[in-house]
Amino acid sequence: MHKPGAEDENLAPGFFVVGPTAVGKTEIAIEVARKCDAEIVGADAFQIYRALDLLTAKPNAKELALVRHHLIGVVPLTEEMNAEKFRRLALSAMSGIRAVVVGGNGMYVKALTDGLSPLPKANFDLRERLNQFSERELLVRLQRVDAETAQTIDAQNKRRLVRALEICLLTGRPASTQRQRQPGAVAGVFVFRDRDELYERINSRVEKMFAAGVVDEVRAAIKIGPTAAQTLGLQQIRDLIAGKISERECIAAIQQATRRYAKRQLTWFRRQSTFEPLNLSRHGSAAAIEWITRKARLSFAQQND
Repeated sequence: MHKPGAEDENLAPGFFVVGPTAVGKTEIAIEVARKCDAEIVGADAFQIYRALDLLTAKPNAKELALVRHHLIGVVPLTEEMNAEKFRRLALSAMSGIRAVVVGGNGMYVKALTDGLSPLPKANFDLRERLNQFSERELLVRLQRVDAETAQTIDAQNKRRLVRALEICLLTGRPASTQRQRQPGAVAGVFVFRDRDELYERINSRVEKMFAAGVVDEVRAAIKIGPTAAQTLGLQQIRDLIAGKISERECIAAIQQATRRYAKRQLTWFRRQSTFEPLNLSRHGSAAAIEWITRKARLSFAQQND
């Protein structure tokens, strides 16, 4: 079988495990990869950066030792990232291996499953004008020209709002229509949990993150570029360090922001993904892993035909 690499822009090999933050993707993907003699390729916008391991919930040393991982902690915090850069890195990493792609960044996943159509380069005059508006004002404008993107975009991420509007205004078409789906289905599973259970897992993760020393981790990260600066919880911890809020207020703010982010991820994958859904709240971990492993093995066998 031809093994696609960075030079092959039409194929996205591998098996995908996607879903919201804190749902348990990492643990499942590692076990599936072990059973399938595969390797993990991360599709997370922030785990790809070096440092901030606690804040971005990277796999721990024990997990990293169980199976080979790619695109975890490989990019400097100062470097800007986008879906196009990620796609190139991911296709290169996936070349010649059985890849279990795991992550919750919808745009990164879609960059692999659907490909990317050529998008206009940055127009700095237009960006300067758009940056004068607030996030709310930008979202209202985006809703007028691209309702689909407006429903799923991170409404608190000004950089993404500006870029989406920039694409619409420069091309005269909604940004949501400017993705190219490649021929053939891409195999994968969309894992989720009942809302109360997922939110409990999110709240617990944030508590453990603080107990493990995430504040010192953020304090040590001095130079952070504009993309990495969007890391969930970073600004709240900076506010804590600056004495603007208490630790309890900081924890509560990050928990709330993470719950909102998970809700947006769920909405995105339900609307944008054709992966088979699996509610982990209704299945035991072992049963879920066995079911997903069967799907992955079938997918890898078909890729080898």
